[in-house]
Amino acid sequence: MTETDHPETYEQRVQAIQLANQPILDGFETWLRQSGLSEQTIKEHVDNMCFFSRYLLLYAHSLRRLDEATEGAVYDFLEDWFPRKALWASVTSMKVYLASFKKFFKWMGETGLVPPATVEDVLSTLKDDRNFFLRKVAE
Repeated sequence: MTETDHPETYEQRVQAIQLANQPILDGFETWLRQSGLSEQTIKEHVDNMCFFSRYLLLYAHSLRRLDEATEGAVYDFLEDWFPRKALWASVTSMKVYLASFKKFFKWMGETGLVPPATVEDVLSTLKDDRNFFLRKVAE
């Protein structure tokens, strides 16, 4: 592949994905507001998914939008990246992240942003590996 095959620069692709992620995050925030959660809880969930979007974009070598996230990306983030890289990683913050991912993928499934199989896979991982993720962050 040559540069002429892909006229977009890496920076342009990153910016395009960031722009595509914003309406997803905005929609999630609106949904959380409609569910009656407190402002602090809404902010935590949206901030967590914003942080995950940066991981998908800049650290997972994937250049993926939030609606392209896979169960594997969620697992890798929770099992390895978050416990190692986030200075605030703790058992308490991991519990909040688990709740954020559960709400986020349920919402993305309800809105058709991701297929039902992806939602099922992510929710299964969150449930089945919960204790493992909590142990990893406690190390």
